[in-house]
Amino acid sequence: MNQSVLKATPRGKTTKGELNQLRADGQIPAVIYGGGSAATQILLDEKEFLKVASGISESTILGIDVGGIKKRAFVKARQRDTLSTQIIHVDFLEVISGRTLHARVPLHLVGVPVGVREGGVLENPGHEIEVECDPDHLPEGIDVDVSELHANHSIHVRDLKVGDNVKVLSSPELVIAVVKFMKEEVVETPVAAAAAPAEGAAAEGAAAEGTAAAGAAPATVGAAPAAKEAKK
Repeated sequence: MNQSVLKATPRGKTTKGELNQLRADGQIPAVIYGGGSAATQILLDEKEFLKVASGISESTILGIDVGGIKKRAFVKARQRDTLSTQIIHVDFLEVISGRTLHARVPLHLVGVPVGVREGGVLENPGHEIEVECDPDHLPEGIDVDVSELHANHSIHVRDLKVGDNVKVLSSPELVIAVVKFMKEEVVETPVAAAAAPAEGAAAEGAAAEGTAAAGAAPATVGAAPAAKEAKK
């Protein structure tokens, strides 16, 4: 595994104003701690750090050359300015060979599942696992082959192959990948509901005709006396 190496210079006590000036000059104040000795205050070149540290994970160990003294460490935290989002400080956690460490290792799904080719949808609930091992055996990431994954089947942590030198601390039942079929949504056409107003309208129309006929009857009855008077 090729390890990226950062060049750093030792940093003594500095005031807030001096730190701001160092940042303006393209340097990032940082600290290395956790190695069993006193924390080491350092300065990094901003451009070099951004280039080396872009896209690294929590399990990526970087080499740091501090004035000829080489250390290995994780990037534990990056502090940014709230307005400019510029990195203004970096915390490194030093690792020592032979000393067991805990770390989170990202999982990378590889391949197109059989179930997806059949119309299913791939879900990835577990993106990383927690492990315990010596720094020399810590993987930066673990590839998970999902090409043989069928619909309604899943891959769990227990199915991973991480090597004898790495102890997995995450639950073996944790689901990493699963292929599911999406249920088709059935849209019901409201035929009966649509027919009801039509039938009601017909009934109202028939009632209206009946009312009109009943109203016309008195006019016919009233015309009879007039015809009798004409015969006289």
